[in-house]
Amino acid sequence: MIEIEESSGNVYADLGQENASEMLVKAQLASKIGGIIKARHLTQLQAAEILAMPQPKVSEMLRGKFRGISESKMIECLSRLGRDVQIVVKTAPRSRKEGKVEVVFA
Repeated sequence: MIEIEESSGNVYADLGQENASEMLVKAQLASKIGGIIKARHLTQLQAAEILAMPQPKVSEMLRGKFRGISESKMIECLSRLGRDVQIVVKTAPRSRKEGKVEVVFA
């Protein structure tokens, strides 16, 4: 019999990855960046020029290899692609000991 385990909502945490929360945020940011590039019909070379990144680095990011790219750089990429980015810091509910980091796209 195959055992099925319900996801926590973070595949990186489910796989036991270190920095699972950070990896999920980066994956969400990279996905959004890739979606914008695709919607604008940009080549990776054109995107690299706009993002001020080498084309191979853009290619890696779009393929999910973003360990060498900071969240800060990804936020800068979104800005360069014409998106406003807001960072909101608020008090976590008392029911949680720690805060959480999430990406919300409007």
